[in-house]
Amino acid sequence: MDQIRIGSFLKALRKEKGLTQEQLAERLGVSARTVSRWETGSNMPDISLLLEIAEFYDVSIPEIVSGERKEEPMKEEVKEVAATMSRYAESEKEFIIKSIQAQSFVGVAALAVHTVLEITGLAQRHDMLGHLSSLSLTLVFVMTIMAPLYATGLLYRLKNKNRRINLPLPLKLLLAAGVGYGAAHLIKFLLSLLPF
Repeated sequence: MDQIRIGSFLKALRKEKGLTQEQLAERLGVSARTVSRWETGSNMPDISLLLEIAEFYDVSIPEIVSGERKEEPMKEEVKEVAATMSRYAESEKEFIIKSIQAQSFVGVAALAVHTVLEITGLAQRHDMLGHLSSLSLTLVFVMTIMAPLYATGLLYRLKNKNRRINLPLPLKLLLAAGVGYGAAHLIKFLLSLLPF
């Protein structure tokens, strides 16, 4: 797939419509910078937008992907497959956003618990509350590590790469928690070495 060619084709289609990058971006609900990246070939449109772009420009998805007009119009079957892929990509994106939101909420709640216990001095006066404070801080670090893994899709790729490891879900969760806990303690230790 020649991204430069696709970008040039998208730029030509936009100019045929007499639109600026900003106008197209507003119509598609993306930034002008995103449109610019498509047209320079540095990025490709999200699969969830391909059908909308194809319909807007009255071209087929294969035409966009090949970077040139074809003689035959897009068949209904191809349109339906593209629409299904678009809905799937959109639902995946929504799942990732909801996961990041949930992790952020847990991280903020854990930070609040840790802060309250430390400021009030309860963490120093009661062993159990001291452990809760430490666990809360560890959870903050774990959530801080998990959010970028979700956002970049790295966690999904790692999960799919390791499908050969067929462990029961509770064991996988315990293993993930253990790794996160260990990573968080390593980060805390490294931060304690800094001179501030």
